[in-house]
Amino acid sequence: MPAIEAARVEKLLASHHCLACHRRDSKVVGPAFVDVGARYHGQPGAEAMLAERILKGGRGHWGPVSMPPQPQLDDDTLKAMTRWILQLPDGSQSR
Repeated sequence: MPAIEAARVEKLLASHHCLACHRRDSKVVGPAFVDVGARYHGQPGAEAMLAERILKGGRGHWGPVSMPPQPQLDDDTLKAMTRWILQLPDGSQSR
């Protein structure tokens, strides 16, 4: 993902309040994005699964704290976010 696209995704994460609970490299309330990416990187269907968890929310995947559903996100935003997260572990992502 080019740096300009990564910057766009980082702005989306901020504008949709994802950064209230997550950071790129460190756990806050929820897991670090890099940890999520490392867990699912390279797995078949990971992008769709992650998008569904973002849309519907969930509990128990990363501890007892629930992630609230984010149904307001459109398909393009979800796709950009999930691709960014899943690319983090391969080191190709700019900071």
